[in-house]
Amino acid sequence: MQRVTIEQFNVIGIAVRTTNVNGKSAQDIGQLWNKFMSEGIADQIPNKVDSNIFSIYTNYEGDHTKPYDTILGCKVESLENIPEGMVGQSFEGGTYGKFVSKGDLTKGVVFGTWTDIWQKDLNRIFTADFEIYGERAQNPTDAEVDVLVALKD
Repeated sequence: MQRVTIEQFNVIGIAVRTTNVNGKSAQDIGQLWNKFMSEGIADQIPNKVDSNIFSIYTNYEGDHTKPYDTILGCKVESLENIPEGMVGQSFEGGTYGKFVSKGDLTKGVVFGTWTDIWQKDLNRIFTADFEIYGERAQNPTDAEVDVLVALKD
């Protein structure tokens, strides 16, 4: 794990409230990704900073065992123009632990990274954790995805 500082940023996208109990998050987040890709959501987001896709876990009711929101979207310059049916949220930034998930996205490599993170004693603060799907994630069978976890300073 590498400790990094993340600056404040804004995201617009689509969201679902879910939980990790009984595999519900895998189903909910899978459906969210399906909607995001099949409806071309990224192309409908105004004022994008770049083409990276963010999968953000936020608004936790406690730790990762409690309900939370997943937002799938893109980083934007401002939250002034949020399309109907989408959400916009600003994230504070701060100190993060950065993990890199390498391998086949279709075989759950990112979930495997999260499973490892949940086993570690990281002093997490459960504000906003996220994955970044950028250039290195274009080939789903040989991808690299950055996974960032909010930590206490």
